[in-house]
Amino acid sequence: MSGKKKILIGVGIVVVLGGVAFANVKFKRNTGIEVTTEAIKKRRLEAIVNASGKIQPKRDVNISADTMGRVTDLAVDEGYRVTKGQFLLQIDPRNLRSAVQRTEASLQAAKSQVEQLKVSIESAKVALKQSEDAYTRQQNLWKGGLTTRETLERAENDLKMRQADLRSQEQQLKTQELRMESESATAESARYDLSKVRIESPITGIVTRRNIEEGETVVIGTMNNAGTVLLTIADMSVIQAEVEVDETDLPTIKIGQPAKVTIDALPGQSFTGKVTEIGNSPIQAASGQSSSTQATNFKVIVTLDKEIAEVRPGFTATAEITTAVRDNAISVPIQATTVREVVVDDKGNVVRPPENEKRPSRPVVGTSAQAAELKPGETRKELEGVFIVQNNKAVFNPVKTGIAGEKYFEILSGLKDGDAVITGPFSSVRSIADGAAVKVGTAPATTESKTSK
Repeated sequence: MSGKKKILIGVGIVVVLGGVAFANVKFKRNTGIEVTTEAIKKRRLEAIVNASGKIQPKRDVNISADTMGRVTDLAVDEGYRVTKGQFLLQIDPRNLRSAVQRTEASLQAAKSQVEQLKVSIESAKVALKQSEDAYTRQQNLWKGGLTTRETLERAENDLKMRQADLRSQEQQLKTQELRMESESATAESARYDLSKVRIESPITGIVTRRNIEEGETVVIGTMNNAGTVLLTIADMSVIQAEVEVDETDLPTIKIGQPAKVTIDALPGQSFTGKVTEIGNSPIQAASGQSSSTQATNFKVIVTLDKEIAEVRPGFTATAEITTAVRDNAISVPIQATTVREVVVDDKGNVVRPPENEKRPSRPVVGTSAQAAELKPGETRKELEGVFIVQNNKAVFNPVKTGIAGEKYFEILSGLKDGDAVITGPFSSVRSIADGAAVKVGTAPATTESKTSK
């Protein structure tokens, strides 16, 4: 082979090697963390608080006995629908009926004595009138000197006796009338006690519990011993969902906020309602549980807008309470937000490191901020923000967020409509450094479910 050919081959090899080196350099320059982005835009956002609890009626009544006795007639069972005034059960009335008869007999005897005293008073009045006339005649005769003083005094004493007798009879009448009123009150009380043996429904509703059987004896309550609860009737015309809300969500809940309620026993259905009551005291921990380890929850009541025939008290329910609504809100996917420790100046602006500063390919969160040498007026601070892509680099952009929707955060400041933010992969968003080289993947970004920041 001639020297000229050798020279040409050598030059060709050098060119090929140079091209390979150039390609390698160019490829390396274009390498970076592959990310997916999503252009932010305006959306309608709804902030929702989820809470679970139980379905309860707005009004329920525990029916207990006011008198002790054996149940002789029981007309209802659990699940029965009853109306106000409908007969529920009967307690043996024989003892109370006998008491009524005794008191009524005593009342009649008192009335009879009153009538006798009234007759006696009429007789006393007649006798008094006769004594008054006799005394008047004796006075006239005495003035004419036609009678003796003894006769006049006898007539006067007889008049005083008749007057005293009348006053005594009238006092006895008043006493007997008071006794008759007492007997009347006793008889009325006995009749009232007798009426208690027949128990009727005080409200219209559903019998949700029955704790008595026909033939059993009911016990009335005392100061230290609760009585027997015979029946529980619930008015299901107004239904409430009593849910437990975490203390961190409670400040956002207000009276009148709309809610959607789902009931486990009625799958595939949802019911609308409104918040009607917010508890002021936390729900007490169950006995045996330590209050220090239990989450602090408050009771919130959601009243449903309509009656549900199939529902029963105690059904498990979940309420989604809408606490805020934003129309046309600039929003970013929740998984795009992250927290970084950055260096800020005295005006709160982020201090970017020099462009020629060497950056690690997979930095730890906050590394750039910690490695930076602080200048006068600069401080390190953790800020919430998102990464946007500028010149094939990830640039951390602090933002101020508002309400949180199901998949998006409201952005109050820091971004504008149309900006593209890095949404994934999840590990990249959490570990990427400010200024790191990135390349946007061709696959469309997928919006992940809620993640914690």
